[in-house]
Amino acid sequence: MSKIRVLNSKQGYNLLVDYYHKKEKYWDSFEKDRVLSLLGDVNNKKILDVGAGTGRLASRLVKLGAEVTALDVSEEMLKRIKIKTKTKIEIMVGEAENLSFSDESFDIIIATFLIVHLKDLRRFFDEVYRVLKSGGLFLVTNINQRKAPEIKTKEGIVEIESYYHRPEAVVEELENLAFEIVENKFVNEGETWINQIILAKK
Repeated sequence: MSKIRVLNSKQGYNLLVDYYHKKEKYWDSFEKDRVLSLLGDVNNKKILDVGAGTGRLASRLVKLGAEVTALDVSEEMLKRIKIKTKTKIEIMVGEAENLSFSDESFDIIIATFLIVHLKDLRRFFDEVYRVLKSGGLFLVTNINQRKAPEIKTKEGIVEIESYYHRPEAVVEELENLAFEIVENKFVNEGETWINQIILAKK
């Protein structure tokens, strides 16, 4: 039996960029078109997409008139944004827990499929609060994943380091940092929730 390698997000997504890119419609299925619709009119808004991956949402936001910065730990994922889209997106390699932006830089910050890879949500949420403008919106999703999927690659079977977060714990962390919870929605598959979508306001 092949040994499973557990990789951090940077290593994992640099290796799995093609796999991730091909499954964009699958990732969409966890949101049921409930993410971008929560943001309202984004025209001329400065938006930071943290954990942007291959630009699944960033490219759509730009087409809606937003000024988007896409940040990810994986250089290979960000390279794919440049290849697949002709729209203007600012690309930046960086860590979610240490955002290299000035205070109150963005109108909106989004983070989808990201917090499953973060052990300490407080550090990230604190940084989001800092770089978000007063009255700004933070949209974050929390996938119901108790164990990381095993993915076959040319280098063997790998998993990306992941952490499960209880929905009520995510809300509590946000409220502890003085975020106002505007929406707390769940996408269900049968009777089981598969994704939590939270819209918070600073």
